[in-house]
Parts: sequence; structure tokens; C-alpha cells
Amino acid sequence: MFAENSNINMKLFFLLMLTFVLGANVYVFYRLCKMMPLMWGKVALIVLAVALVGCIFLFFLARDSFSFTFLSAIYKIGTSWFFIFIYLLMVLLLVDLIRVTHIFPIQQYLSASWTGFFSVTGLVAIIMILGYIKYENKNRVELDITLNKPTTSGSTLKIVAISDLHLGYSIGKKEFEGWVELINKENPDIILMAGDIIDNSLLPVRQQHMEETFRKLKSKYGIYACMGNHEYISGYKESMEFLKEAGVVLLKDSAHLVDNSFYIVGRDDRASNERKATSELVQSIDRSKPIIMLDHQPYNLEEVEKNEVDLQVSGHTHRGQVWPISWITDAIYEKSHGYLQKGNSHIYVSSGIGIWGGKFRINSQSEYAVINLKY
Repeated sequence: MFAENSNINMKLFFLLMLTFVLGANVYVFYRLCKMMPLMWGKVALIVLAVALVGCIFLFFLARDSFSFTFLSAIYKIGTSWFFIFIYLLMVLLLVDLIRVTHIFPIQQYLSASWTGFFSVTGLVAIIMILGYIKYENKNRVELDITLNKPTTSGSTLKIVAISDLHLGYSIGKKEFEGWVELINKENPDIILMAGDIIDNSLLPVRQQHMEETFRKLKSKYGIYACMGNHEYISGYKESMEFLKEAGVVLLKDSAHLVDNSFYIVGRDDRASNERKATSELVQSIDRSKPIIMLDHQPYNLEEVEKNEVDLQVSGHTHRGQVWPISWITDAIYEKSHGYLQKGNSHIYVSSGIGIWGGKFRINSQSEYAVINLKY
């Protein structure tokens, strides 16, 4: 009964959100049509509205049925429009607020006005171009962390940690190969991937033979990863099999002792009903050795300190990708991006090297972390 109620509530929430988004799209294009001076321009805007809004619906209805090129194109267009729409909505709501409060005399620019039309669309275009440039320029985040252990070997472990690659229809093989070059230049001892390696389907990853690109990654101890919620969206069994073929050690509620020196623990994602507690995963571990945990979603961070985990790497949040969604992630998570220390435990929440959908970063960054771990 509880599960049924939960499913009904989720469907109702989705329906309400869909109604809101479609209604807000109608508002955006209505206001733009009012500003457009030409009749054929108004018709073109209506056709554009149907095409842009329809792209994402067409993708999910036709997913895995058409060619990669076609599906990739409509996915990029549809998800990019989502972020462009958010900024058009904010700008137009601000314009209407100014109109009704008479703060500035702008009425003449809101109807059949090229000045008004290009002021609104031009401003949003500049913001999105800057957001795209921000996404393309990956941030290198370097952290020096010294562990407080009873016994130390005086060793330093160079970690390159990434999360949220979202490989698939939007982020393809060529872009991924550029990331591999960045990582290999660091000459890491170990590479850690904190979930959401696959976006929403394994088909484009298979079609582009991305396992070949994974095998180009070079490190002393290999590549370790944990499950993300998108591994469940894309099919967790298929994702696990692919990552194994790609040479990635995927830890699903399991721990691995590396070089008899330190542990890598990979938690299953919260999307799994069978996920174990952190205490279960570390109960049989030698606490004198460093414990590094991968946990995709950064919830309940107090458990990291409580269970004597030395370093946790997480992702998932993207820090909202764009403002003002970044405010929402900052409110939801204790730490939605960056470094946090709790007692002797260290936590890093990555905003992700990749992105979901449209390639814009506004008040967030695409990054890879270089962690020099001394123990």
C-alpha cells in the first residue's frame, strides 16, 4: 500500500511539474510573440516553440529507435532549450514586474518592438554563450590532504577524482577523449569515478565503442568507480558489464584493498533498495589503513566521520549546473560542492566533469579534482 501511494504521489508530482513547464513555455512564447513586429515572425516563433518543446518528448518516446545522429541532435536541442527557457522565463517575469510596477517606462518596448525583442533574446543569448564557454573550460581543483592515522607510512597517493561524466547522446566519445588527455597528464596513482558515468542509455556508449577510450586512461593502481542513479536509469546490470569490459573496477557495496596499503569502498546508489549502511561496509576493514569511500549522492555526511572513513568522494549535485538551481542544491545538501572536513574525515563533493543535457555552467563549474593524499 505504501509503495502504491508513493508511486501515485510521484506521478501526481510529475504531472504538476509537466503542467507548470508547459504553461511557462506558453507564457514565454506569448510574450516573445507580442514583442515580435512581423506576422511571419510570430508564426515562426510558434513553430519554433512546438519544435523545441517537442524535441525532448520525441527523444524519450523514440529513444533507441532512430539513428544515433538524430537522437543525439534532438536530445541536445531539447535539453539545451530547458536551460535557455529558464533564463527567458526569469527575464520576461522581471520585465513584466517592471511593467506592472511602473519602475521604468518600458511599455513601448513590449509590443511590436524590435528593441524589446532583441534586448530580451540578446541578453539571454549572451548569458548562455558565457555559460557554454564556462562548461568547456574544465577547472582543475587541487587538494592536499593529510590523514590523521595512528600509524603512517609517509606515503603520498595522487588521486584524480571525477564524477558525473554522463556519457551518451550529449557527451560523446570525442569529448570524453579530451578528458582522458587531461587526466593522463596528471600521471595519477589512481583514478576514482563517483558515479553517473553513463547518462540515460548504454546504446550510444556501445555504438561509439567508448570502452576503447576508458582503456586509454593510465594510472598505477587502475580505475575504481561506484554506482550512480543514472547507472540505474541506463540499466545497472548492463552498465556494470560495460564498465567491467572497459577496465573499470565497479564497487557496488564492496571494499577492495589496494596494494595492501589502502581501501577503496564503493557504496551502491540510493536508487537501490538493497543498499547497505556504511557501518556494514567498513566493519571488517583494518582501520589502521586509509579508507577511501565513493558514494555518489552526498547525504548523511555525519556517517563518514562516525564510521572513520578518511576520505569520501561524491558527486551528483552538479551544484545545480545553472543559477538559481544552484541555490536549491545549496539548500538541499550540507555540502553541494567543494571540500568539507568532519573530525578526522575529509569529504569532497564534485560538481562533475560532465553535465546533464544542455552544456551550460552558470554559477557552477565542470571540474576534475587532483587530491594529494598523505598518510
